[in-house]
Order: sequence, then structure tokens, then C-alpha cells
Amino acid sequence: MSPEPSALITGLTGQDGSFLAELLLEKHYRVIGLVRDERAPSLGCSEHLRERVELVSGDLREPATLRAAIERTSASEIYHLAAPSFVPASWQRPGETLGAIAGSTAAILETVRDLDSDARVFVASSGAIFGDARESPQNEDTPCWPQTPYAIAKLAAHQLVGALREHDGLHVSSGIAFNHESERRPEHFVTRRITRAVAAIALKREQELALGALDAVRDWSFAGDVMHGAWLMLQQDRPGDYVLASGVPHTVADLARTAFACVDLDAERYLRVDSSLVRAPESTPSVGDPGKARERLGWQPSLSFEQLVERMVRADLRALQGAAAN
Repeated sequence: MSPEPSALITGLTGQDGSFLAELLLEKHYRVIGLVRDERAPSLGCSEHLRERVELVSGDLREPATLRAAIERTSASEIYHLAAPSFVPASWQRPGETLGAIAGSTAAILETVRDLDSDARVFVASSGAIFGDARESPQNEDTPCWPQTPYAIAKLAAHQLVGALREHDGLHVSSGIAFNHESERRPEHFVTRRITRAVAAIALKREQELALGALDAVRDWSFAGDVMHGAWLMLQQDRPGDYVLASGVPHTVADLARTAFACVDLDAERYLRVDSSLVRAPESTPSVGDPGKARERLGWQPSLSFEQLVERMVRADLRALQGAAAN
């Protein structure tokens, strides 16, 4: 009888960590979440899993705590998801961003190597590493031209994965995830700002939706699907890097119109462009090519763009209605 698989997740409290934890629990894993304080009053997006997961203390900025957590848990799989994820904030604290992303990745991989562990490791990279790429869609071999401190830090972590995998023979894989969303995404991200505003307008609690550039292009997928891809990567005999994306470009206007259509409203009546929110135009559309993941992992997204947006709008409608009832 094979031993029970176990997984250590950094970033348990976030959107991705919660979907991954749910997936692993369904597969009968022992799931351990890394948190700053095991007595944390809230597990964020994973609060509903509190009685089903174990907790271990650790801080991305303190390598010794990461080493101690890995030694203590002896997990067979490690999913390193935790990172500052709001890109604009990385400009205010570039040093902290680099340390939290690249520094923590180095500490985790160094520990796995030093312990001579058989643990398989997934590191969450980002489509942002391609930045001002010269081609679209972007694949695993596209040259990287990162444009923000966040993207630079993610690229450093991604390159560490490749270097230590080659040099030390670690089973470590990098998932280059493009934008992935759900109803668990914080409201300061544009996707949730849109779906929440649409729900509020449908309930006649707000009058308009102000956005920046409506023609900005993104490749949006469902966060749960991306986490399924992360799990598939660690089930392979050979580690590798994979783009996890839909491969389909959509504009911010597309997302807004789709969201309004979910509540039978005409987007043009409520949309307004706020010039203060408009960013400089991007020369290359941020779109991923998931061909390698589909071919080698058998990875197939379960939700289309339209289904994802509807899921988010419906969840925001329920949340607003529930808040009013209380």
C-alpha cells in the first residue's frame, strides 16, 4: 500500500491556494498550509477548509522559517504559490518584492536540495515575465522582456527553477500562469471590480462602471483550472516548465460586455472611461500558448471565458444580496 501523499502549500489563504487545497483534499492528500501564524484568525479564501488542513508557520522573507517548515512537514509535494501579486504595488517596494518572490524560491529549492529530499516542487511563475515580448502568443521558449519589478522577480524565480533543476537534478517545475480569475479574486483586481460593479448595477445600488483602457488585452482562465495544471505537472516523471493559459485573447471591454450580458444589461449604458486609470498601451498582447501543457499533460480548461465571467457575476450577486439580508 503506497503512503498517503502529502502537500505543503505556500499561499494557502489566497485564491489559488484555496482551489489547490480543495483539489488535493479530493485526491486524499494530507494538506499543510504555510501561514505566518498558525493561530491566524482567518485563513482567507481557505477558511472553509480550516478543519481539513494542517498549518505550519513560515515567512517568505525569512529563509530559516521556510527551511524549518519543510523539515517539519516532510511533504512529498511542495506548491510554492505565495507572492505579492498586485503588480502596481511592486513599484513602491521593489526590494521587498524581489526578496519575497525570488528569495523565497531560492530558499525552498536550496532546502529541498540540502535535505536530499525526493519532494517534487511546483513554483508559480507568471505570464508577466514575457513583458514586452516580440511575439504573441507567448510560449515556453519566448524571450523575456519583463517591464515591472514584479515581473523581474518572477523571472528570477523562474530562471532559478531551471538552473537548479539542471545543476542539482531537482524535480522542480515552473508554471507560467497567465491571468487566472475566480469569485475569490480580491476586489482591487480589474476582473472583480467589473463583476462586482455589474452585480451592484443590476441590483440598482450603483449607476456606472468606470474603467481604464478598454482595449487592453489579456488571456483570462479559471484559477481552479490553472491549479489542476500545477498538480498535473508534479505527476510527470520528468519536470519541466509549462504555460498555463487559455490561448484566447480578450479585451477589458469584452469582459465588461460579457458581464453585463449575464444580467441582461447593455454595457454601453453604464461603461465610462476614467482617464486616471488608463495605463500606457502595451506593444505586445499578453496571450499564452498552452500547446505544450495540452499535449504533454493532457490539460484541458473546464470553464470557457464566458462561463468564468458568469460564475463571477453570479457569485457577486449572491454576496451583495446576502450582505443586504444581514
